[in-house]
Order: sequence, then C-alpha cells, then structure tokens
Amino acid sequence: MDFLKLVELRQSDRKFIDKDIEEEKLARCLETARLAPSASNSQPWTFIVINDKNLKDEVAYSTYGPLKSFNKFVPQSNIIIAIVQEKKKILTEIGGRIKDKDYALMDIGIAAEHICLAAAEEGIGSCMLGWFDEKKVKQLLKVPENKNIPLLIALGYTPDDYKHRKKTRKQTTKVIKYNSY
Repeated sequence: MDFLKLVELRQSDRKFIDKDIEEEKLARCLETARLAPSASNSQPWTFIVINDKNLKDEVAYSTYGPLKSFNKFVPQSNIIIAIVQEKKKILTEIGGRIKDKDYALMDIGIAAEHICLAAAEEGIGSCMLGWFDEKKVKQLLKVPENKNIPLLIALGYTPDDYKHRKKTRKQTTKVIKYNSY
C-alpha cells in the first residue's frame, strides 16, 4: 500500500466486532514494533499481548476512568497490547538527562505507531490508550512495580459499516516552516 494512503487510513477506532485476529497478522504487526528504531538501539520495550478474553476484559475495564465513562469501547477489542517501558542503555539515559528528553517514551511512541500502521494495512482497527489504571494493569499482568506501562493499544476488526473519518488537521502553513519559526 502507498504509505501516504496508509497514514490516511490509520485512525483511532472505537468500535470493534467479535472476530479473532489471525495469528500471522498479529505477528506481522508485532514484528514491525520489534524492528522500530530506538535511541542508541536501546529497544526500551516489552510488548505484552493480552488475548485471554477474561484478562483482556479486566484490563479493558481499567481504562474506564474515575467516572466509569471513558473508553467504553475497549472491551469490544479482540486484543490489547501493553507496552512496558524497559531500562534504557546507559548512553541513552545520560543523553536524555543532559538534553532533558525522555528518549524511551519517544521510542515507545514510534513502536506503537508501527503497530497501528501495520494493523491498518492488515485491515485491523486500533486505538492507543493512555488513560488507564496503571497500577491495576501492572498487577493483572504481573509487571514489576518498578516498571512503567505508558501505553495500551486496543486491536480488533471494525464493522463493515464503520465510517472512516476524514482527517481534520491544521493547515500545512500552520505546522510546517522552512528555515525559521
């Protein structure tokens, strides 16, 4: 698929149908994340694929928020991927402190988008989730307390009649500058 068309196709999907994701398609999505670039090749991630329905639903309920009103669509997803932030290489850690940047979070964002773009190419919907009870998810997934889970990704097939939304973005002249601000 043409890359620009793929980027136009990829959206945050919030409605899924009860259809299993084929193992080979999921494997290709995960491989794109594994191959994602990272600062100093730190690869500061572990991807936990949650495909056990009961566990997936418990993790999904952790995304509802304090008023139980957010992310009500997540239990419809077939799979949730939790991205665990791992230790960075010492060079990346030092560079991040000097430059006041969290390279690991940037790297995780790149890997997460690789998953979502690959999913779109496979005909699978996705939605990145930053709002969830991290303590509960860590407990459910047996993630050590000293690790962080900055992001979850819900994956699933969308209904045939699910609308692809037209992207509304700022005008090019507002976000792209040449040679100066």
